[in-house]
Amino acid sequence: MNTSKRALILIGLVVTIMQLHAQNDALREQIESITAKSNARTGVALYDPVKRDTVALNGTSQFPMHSVMKFPVALAVLSEIDKGNLSLKQRVTITSEDLEPDTWSPIKAAYPDGTVLTIEQILKYTVADSDNIGCDILLRLIGGTMSVQKFLDTHGFTGISIGATEQEMHDDPDKQYLNSSSPGAMNKLLSAAYTNTGALLSRESHEWIWKTLQEATTGGTRIKGLLPKTAIVAHKTGTSGITDGVIAAVNDVGVLILPDGNVLYLSVFVADSRETPAETEKIIAEIAKAVWDHYTQ
Repeated sequence: MNTSKRALILIGLVVTIMQLHAQNDALREQIESITAKSNARTGVALYDPVKRDTVALNGTSQFPMHSVMKFPVALAVLSEIDKGNLSLKQRVTITSEDLEPDTWSPIKAAYPDGTVLTIEQILKYTVADSDNIGCDILLRLIGGTMSVQKFLDTHGFTGISIGATEQEMHDDPDKQYLNSSSPGAMNKLLSAAYTNTGALLSRESHEWIWKTLQEATTGGTRIKGLLPKTAIVAHKTGTSGITDGVIAAVNDVGVLILPDGNVLYLSVFVADSRETPAETEKIIAEIAKAVWDHYTQ
């Protein structure tokens, strides 16, 4: 290849890179304009593994996860199942004493006097329906929050801390900050788990978690809120209570499957919001729509 051809190829690559940067900057500016309208602290991490696009806003800042933590909890439980220490079909007795009052729990609603469920059933309640009691039962089965933190640390996932159960957060709201993540760190976990980098899970467990995340019943007005009804999203939400008019956390993280089959990883954390719950969720919905439109139009 002669010098002139090499020069033309190099110029073409430079122009392409500049165009991609310009497109990323435009999307970042759009996301910033969405968040600037709100009285809240918002963190965003977006990753496109095909174009290697990365867009971040407060991407390394820590945010309280709330029920987003159920995603790494589920990964840790499935890892124990893969090791043979637990089984999806293993039956667990849930007594009336396990059914803590004043907490979100479809299990408690369905079985107010207690019941016997398989680990698979408890996992599904926890992942798809964000069941707080189910989450704490799973944590007891694997040795508590330290076991989830060990799972994350062993696989090199930094920037995510798991230090409190759902009940502990309920009893002491300050403990919600023991369960934190940066948007960028959560995106790395999503990407590694979805592609099964490092064989985090067996093929069966990998298929189970992503199928269940697609069936999530919470957060319909967040990432999915303004997307086409046909859009496929596998996601996990997290929501705090409201104290003195401030919402500590409204979150949604997950994988968006584009019409062409490619995927995007998106983590959005909204903290310290003085907006209404609906307006706070709308921040996430508008960011997700901006991302979707950017990659599909």
